[in-house]
Amino acid sequence: MDEQPDHASDLWVFAYGSLMWKPGFDFVERKSACLNGYRRGFCMWSIHHRGSVEKPGLVLALDPVEDASCEGIALRVAPDARTTVLEYLRARELISSAYIERFETIQLEDGRSVEAVVYVMDRSHEQYTGALTLEHQAEVIARSVGGMGPNDEYLYSTLEHLNQMGCPDPEMEEIARLVRLKSAG
Repeated sequence: MDEQPDHASDLWVFAYGSLMWKPGFDFVERKSACLNGYRRGFCMWSIHHRGSVEKPGLVLALDPVEDASCEGIALRVAPDARTTVLEYLRARELISSAYIERFETIQLEDGRSVEAVVYVMDRSHEQYTGALTLEHQAEVIARSVGGMGPNDEYLYSTLEHLNQMGCPDPEMEEIARLVRLKSAG
């Protein structure tokens, strides 16, 4: 794991999926932010939170893609909560080692650049899906349920928060449309 240089400083966390709407920790500042060099996509099989080993779901991950960028939320944690929040995030995000913890530079809406902890997809991990069609993603999301609830709830909540931020995601909108069709039929 990469280490952020100044451990006495505030901790910034880059949220691009469920951390946007269910962070699970206290923070002292919230800003829209952008991470370059990654795209958000349903490229991780979920065998814990939104699916099971027998019936995996799909969750979002940051997939390294040259010239891509991902809009999300930066959450600033006070220095005295840094260790506790990192422990919490590691237990939540590194449950199956499919994510890699990194500290990357993100751009905040106010123009600042800060180092933030980000969880990115390990493409060599067995939970990496590679490229799935939007139809296939919708089929999986429509039928999967895990320890944290239905997979479609995860999709809808994330999409709702992106729209509230003014960051529409046409690919996720199409997946949601297909999931609704499958649920209705």
